Amino acid sequence: MLFVANGHGETAIAARIAAELESLSRAPLALDLIPLVGTGAGAAPLALVGPRRAMPSGGLVAMGNVRAFSRDLRAGFVDLFVRQIAFLVSLRERYDIVLAVGDAYALALALLVRLPTAFVGTAKSVYVAPYGPFERSLIRRAALAFVRDEPTAQRLREQGVDARAPGNVIVDLVREGTPLGPPRSILGVIPGSREEAYADGVRLARVVRAAGELRPGLHAALSIAPTLDAGRFARALAADAWNVSASEGERPFEATSGETRLSAWSGEFGALLAASVAVIGQAGTANEQAAAYGVPVIALGAGGAREDWYRMRQRRLLGDALAIVPSDPRVAAGAVDALLRDEPRLERMSAAGRERMGGRGGANAIARAVLALC
Repeated sequence: MLFVANGHGETAIAARIAAELESLSRAPLALDLIPLVGTGAGAAPLALVGPRRAMPSGGLVAMGNVRAFSRDLRAGFVDLFVRQIAFLVSLRERYDIVLAVGDAYALALALLVRLPTAFVGTAKSVYVAPYGPFERSLIRRAALAFVRDEPTAQRLREQGVDARAPGNVIVDLVREGTPLGPPRSILGVIPGSREEAYADGVRLARVVRAAGELRPGLHAALSIAPTLDAGRFARALAADAWNVSASEGERPFEATSGETRLSAWSGEFGALLAASVAVIGQAGTANEQAAAYGVPVIALGAGGAREDWYRMRQRRLLGDALAIVPSDPRVAAGAVDALLRDEPRLERMSAAGRERMGGRGGANAIARAVLALC
């Protein structure tokens, strides 16, 4: 089986489905992935194949983001695009089935292989933007089509597209591990998994520092994605006047500012969520995972055109589970402090996240349907 994924979160989703396929299949499986975006970090148990390269935009070039796309063009996007198409066209005798994970772009390229294709739609939703006529024409060519929520599947079925919503695989990505501390004892900090996460980590840490002045003894935990370098975060925080000391294992460093403590965390993301009263994050998939876990999500707004578009989209997707606050550290800290004191709103945000994201089991259901197709 060949997976075609066009995003960092999409690669994680593909890997989760692949793990379910391996556990369900009675016969050995050959499971490969071509990542259209990024280099495929975190793809195990999938084997990486085909041309790949990290691009400056990290794959976020939608909604007419000309500046981001221009940077990708200068970084060699056209050459990569041509080589990826050539590679996919050459695969017609190698695989039995292709699974496209992401949006219509991933599906369009997966269909070039001209083999039975399953589509796992991760981006579109009637909560944000429904699938358009061209996208629906592509989905009709897929042997199986899975979307992220039942309202979206129902809309597609009304439009003549056989779509299913057995569960949102993003929910299945959370693995708990041993919690960092007691429930609701820390503020989670989620900078994301792309290159800009280093700068966003510093931005979020400034909010944490300002919030610590309002809430003495505040303990926050900075989630470091597998694709990122903990040492680079430590150096950036030290340059921003945090006192940073090295540690070991899943806690690579500790940073303090007065009574405020910021612990780095590189272990299971679910362990951070299990101890968090809320998270403040600029991530995509990780913010959605937090909402699915029932943890209220706070994001900084007004940080640039792409961020404005992306946060608008995420706000529509997560509804009341997400609060967007101003990017000025002190203003944001005041908003965070007010939210943490508002227990009824925290409960409403928790319930909204669980409702919007759905329950577990999507990866298993998709794997079963794919195996039945084979």
